Amino acid sequence: MIKRLTLTSAALAALLALAACGDQPQEISGSGVKQDGAPYTGVGKSQYAQGGWTTGDKTSWEQQLKARAQYGQNDYVRVGAQPK
Repeated sequence: MIKRLTLTSAALAALLALAACGDQPQEISGSGVKQDGAPYTGVGKSQYAQGGWTTGDKTSWEQQLKARAQYGQNDYVRVGAQPK
């Protein structure tokens, strides 16, 4: 009885171990990898676009990023305190 239980357990373990070998490769079908565009190209006309930035203009994009970092994310400027 115990010998049969051990044999059944071993066979079940071997079956589970071999089941992992049956995994199929997962590949994306289609034309390939989609490349993103440059961030300053934008998404076209949008009501959520920041004013003063023109779509496709890298210089105005960089100026908007600098302004946002300076006035929106710099706590010293927002509060009016000077850094120590």
